[in-house]
Amino acid sequence: MTELSNLQFDAQHLWHPYSSVENPPLLHEVISAKGVYLTLANGREIIDGMSSWWSAIHGYGHPRLNAAAKDQLDKMSHVMFGGLTHDPAVSLARRLIDITDDALQYVFLADSGSVSVEVAIKMAIQYWFAQGKTEKQKLLSLRSGYHGDTFGAMAVCDPVNGMHSQFAKVLPQHLFAPAPTCRDDVEWQDSDIAEMRALIEANHEQLAAVI
Repeated sequence: MTELSNLQFDAQHLWHPYSSVENPPLLHEVISAKGVYLTLANGREIIDGMSSWWSAIHGYGHPRLNAAAKDQLDKMSHVMFGGLTHDPAVSLARRLIDITDDALQYVFLADSGSVSVEVAIKMAIQYWFAQGKTEKQKLLSLRSGYHGDTFGAMAVCDPVNGMHSQFAKVLPQHLFAPAPTCRDDVEWQDSDIAEMRALIEANHEQLAAVI
């Protein structure tokens, strides 16, 4: 029996993000990456303009990042953060606190953008619960915004022109203000946030946060 190639096996068994298994997109098999370039199985080099979904901002194969990853793997690849701590987390927190406002003294580590939004939503609602204001559970978001693909994050993405409309009936219903129309090269107009201000004033007793 002939073994399937990687692309053939992928087509039959792997489901890629933002795609359909019935009509899968054209795929390119990557065998290595260096700097901004991805080397494909056929030898062709292409530029990764999306920076691996914006997570490889310093490029691939950066010597300092590679060395740090290898050094950390020799000590431990991962350990849970519940009831435990370690130097890499503490060192990162020290640096983050040093470069942010003095009022920001706590760091909560999350493993993705969507999860960080979920954590922020939960923190905002939990804050009001601690104040005895349990009715403050609504969020105010902007139209045309995107915040992630997990359920809490989807609920604050634009419900009309976003990509999650099919989940509308199972998502929490929040408030949405129009996206500002001004650009970064024109003078700010206070009218751009007039509707947002009105929504906050009218719903402040239910609002937990603005995202």
